Amino acid sequence: MCKNYLKVEIEIKRKVMYKKAKDLGFTHPHVVHCSQELDVLLNKYSSQLF
Repeated sequence: MCKNYLKVEIEIKRKVMYKKAKDLGFTHPHVVHCSQELDVLLNKYSSQLF
């Protein structure tokens, strides 16, 4: 996956997660799931740096 594409996906997922957290609360299952998806994207991005 291209680093620039991942950066865009990370920013989109982060914004979605913040919106869900604001609406539902930080511990809501949908927010937790979104956070886990963001973690996966961040791990992919960081693995491409090395």
